[in-house]
Amino acid sequence: MKTAVIGGTGFVGARLVEKLRSTGHEATPHGRSTGLDLLTGAGLPDALRSVDVVVLTIDAPSFDAAASPFFRSTTLNLLAAADRAGVGHIVLLSIVGIDRVPGADYYKAKVLQEDLIGSGPIPFSVVRATQFMEFVEPIMSWTSDGDVVRLPTTRLQPIAVDEVVGALVDVATGAPVNGTVNVAGPDVFPLDELGRMTLRARGDERTVVVDESAGLFGAVPETAIIAPPGARIGRVHYTDWLTSGPPAA
Repeated sequence: MKTAVIGGTGFVGARLVEKLRSTGHEATPHGRSTGLDLLTGAGLPDALRSVDVVVLTIDAPSFDAAASPFFRSTTLNLLAAADRAGVGHIVLLSIVGIDRVPGADYYKAKVLQEDLIGSGPIPFSVVRATQFMEFVEPIMSWTSDGDVVRLPTTRLQPIAVDEVVGALVDVATGAPVNGTVNVAGPDVFPLDELGRMTLRARGDERTVVVDESAGLFGAVPETAIIAPPGARIGRVHYTDWLTSGPPAA
């Protein structure tokens, strides 16, 4: 099976390429650094030539309203090129609960991307993941001010990126589901509690203050982005990851 990983040089994509190759599949990373520009379509014919499966792991350049036109253009360009190339399966990495957060521009943009993939000409699978464990510390940095970290009580169900990659491999090497697969970590925490746990584990003396309007997650209803029933649940607990996993770069 030949797989093209769009966004294959990024945080998730590079890990996915490595995992696919380690399990005997032919996987090629594609992105701006390899000459692919989804906004213009440049490089798509070469990237998709003789490809069986496309996995789309790209992110928008911003979390604001500009994300929607970005995802519209890039997704439509990819679908048209994949159809011409005879691609048999498109797998999209997305986010658990985005359809339950109408007030967030970025989540609305991801819903648009999902809808375009789902209504397109190629059999598809959407893999929705909860928040990566590796991103908890960057999330905290968005709302840090000196010795204080402001966080809402929005509930998160963090998952290790390697478990998301494992789910993507399983879906990409299987038949299209023409629907959604949800994946999540085993534990649910309020974001402010996650922040305190993380600071303690890192020996960081900053204080977490509850602020329900802080950051991107301030617009997220309390339980909107935790896993729905039937989700695939990972085995790595955040408390264990904190002691064994590397801190986020």
